[in-house]
Amino acid sequence: MWQALREELAPQGFELVTVGMDTLGAAGCRAAIEAAKPSHPSLIDQHHVLADLFGVINIPNSIWIDEDGMIVRPAEAAPPPPIPGSAPPPPMELPPGTPTRLREMRAEAMKITTNAEDYHRALRDWVAKGKDSEFALDPQAVISRSRPRNESQAMGHAHFELATHFVTQGKRDLAIKHFRAAHALVPDNWTFRRQAWSLEPVGDGPMARFWQGPGPDGDWPYEGDWVQDIRREGAENYYEPWQP
Repeated sequence: MWQALREELAPQGFELVTVGMDTLGAAGCRAAIEAAKPSHPSLIDQHHVLADLFGVINIPNSIWIDEDGMIVRPAEAAPPPPIPGSAPPPPMELPPGTPTRLREMRAEAMKITTNAEDYHRALRDWVAKGKDSEFALDPQAVISRSRPRNESQAMGHAHFELATHFVTQGKRDLAIKHFRAAHALVPDNWTFRRQAWSLEPVGDGPMARFWQGPGPDGDWPYEGDWVQDIRREGAENYYEPWQP
């Protein structure tokens, strides 16, 4: 859907740049990028530098940057574009034998709400009108929405950077220690949590890293997991509401 949107809007001067944030680098992103066959730049950010610089706390998030290189909307939830004239597909029946864990994840994911219509109406308005769009924010509004950090949050980002470093060095125990510190200091950052969870294989086989959550042996190293946390915090709060 993003690829189709890019092809539609590219003649108006719009470019889409996607960034896969994964501490495993190309090993974590290559399959998804190759399956998508994008015609737009598709980058890999092994140490979540984009998130650190732009304030990304969940995915998909977007940053709007104008032709002068100025941010006109800081990081915010960016739901995939709706397909014109199509009704939402009915819930797909999961095949017999689907693991309970995946059924639980699916059930919670179905409760997540987005405002795709308003977001993409605003995006198209900006592409068409540029600086004259009512959705292109002035610099002060951009700064005010850019999640300035206090000392505790800055320390959390430092712990996360250390954690990703230790992952690349194969030092799992140290990585877990710093991931846990980052989660405690920046509790609203889903990218910090999800990155740590995705590195913990639960189950066997090539899809093991996607069975995110506590395994049957009880050796899960984190206080929460995707299902527990979204149930506690509410699927309706998973993404911040759209602000014009």
